[in-house]
Amino acid sequence: MNTQPTLAKEGEVSGDPGGSGSSAPGDNGGLKAGLKNRHLSMIAIGGVIGAGLFVGSGSGIAAAGPAILLSYALVGAMVVFVMRMLGEMAAARPSSGSFSAYADQALGRWAGFTIGWLYWFFWVVVLAVEATAGAKILESWIPAVPQWGWALIVMVVLTATNLASVSSYGEFEFWFAGIKVVAIGAFVVVGLLAVFGVLPGSDNPGAGFAHLTDAGGFFPMGAGAILTGVLMVVFSFMGSEIVTLAAGESEDPQRAVTKATNSVIWRIGVFYLGSIFVVLTLLPWNDKAITEKGSYVAALDSIGIPHAGQVMNVIVLTAVLSCLNSGLYTASRMAFSLGQRGDAPKAFARTNGRGVPTPAILASVAFGFVAVFFNYKWPDTVFAFLLNSSGAVALFVWLVICVTQLRMRGIILRETPDKLVVRMWLFPYLTWATIAMITFVLGYMVYDGGSNREQVVLSLLVAALVLAVGLVKDRLRKSAGPELELERH
Repeated sequence: MNTQPTLAKEGEVSGDPGGSGSSAPGDNGGLKAGLKNRHLSMIAIGGVIGAGLFVGSGSGIAAAGPAILLSYALVGAMVVFVMRMLGEMAAARPSSGSFSAYADQALGRWAGFTIGWLYWFFWVVVLAVEATAGAKILESWIPAVPQWGWALIVMVVLTATNLASVSSYGEFEFWFAGIKVVAIGAFVVVGLLAVFGVLPGSDNPGAGFAHLTDAGGFFPMGAGAILTGVLMVVFSFMGSEIVTLAAGESEDPQRAVTKATNSVIWRIGVFYLGSIFVVLTLLPWNDKAITEKGSYVAALDSIGIPHAGQVMNVIVLTAVLSCLNSGLYTASRMAFSLGQRGDAPKAFARTNGRGVPTPAILASVAFGFVAVFFNYKWPDTVFAFLLNSSGAVALFVWLVICVTQLRMRGIILRETPDKLVVRMWLFPYLTWATIAMITFVLGYMVYDGGSNREQVVLSLLVAALVLAVGLVKDRLRKSAGPELELERH
């Protein structure tokens, strides 16, 4: 068993065995390349399809009407730009720590420490949310097992999967994501056939493009509702960055990241904009069934698909399990990277003989179990605080990726220019524009008030606390002298 956290030689991360003369921002020391190209492809495709798309789109449609399409387009464009920036860095220097490792090198140890721990916190809270959501569906099917029992079963099974090997995670995620992709693809195709009136047996005579304007116009709630929609849909896009963490455990990281980055536009276009467009053309936006049954179930019901509710429950459960599986993987790899860089307990950087970071996985799932307990015991107090205090972390992560890329472009060009195979468009202008977009969304969340303001404020407080710890650690490290830095490398 490999019980020592090993660090790769310079250049190994970017696939340069001979070294590049630079210190790579993170590495795969101890991890094994167990993910196949088909695993990475499906992780990339399925990563943008969260359970929030299935269960949360109805409330967005109700709040903005057909204009919700513009909300999805705006957030989708923002994610495309962020992924392009992250892809540029990840293709040049694949790392299990991804943006946290890049922030470490480009902005300072405090930045990598802060965003790494915030991201870990975000995902372990998501574990509790998804485990509870999955348990509710399973309990409705088999009520003999209580909800907490199902949550425990789901967590234990997926923990065992992640502990087995990275290829086990990849295989589970391949099938979970595959079901989501096939389901959304089939929904878009069948829905469009019904919209154009060529679906055999369809009993939706009102389907058509007229629904985009026949109930108060395209902006029934006013143009300002686009921004309200943005706040409601932005968090359903979280997860698209997972492929850049997973790529570090693949045989050809650069190819995997490049492929995922180049395909993000059509993935968002088909899965988000395509599916919501189908819903809006099959039903009037103000149809009560959209909020009562859910947008996808209501759309399927409208064209006469039998047992639409149960079919969608199976798909939502698959999306939940996929998110839980990836959340545990992502949290553990971030903890592993933090351990490697000395920003977490050294035990987190240990791997077993199969290349699995067992301590990092167990620590992440342990916090997940605690969060599940909080969700059942104190859902409106302790767990609500956890949920709100991690709510805006997604936007913080995207913001850090943008700022990091501004610095990393120069570092990559100076040290390994041949690795710059993915480039951000219109650099640096589009990078700055994306920073402005994300900052505006955060500001509008505060202005909007209610739960949005609470999420930003609490997330900022937690971020400030983690940042303070990071700055103190950085100062203590520097005052201890160069020995610690030599030990780190």
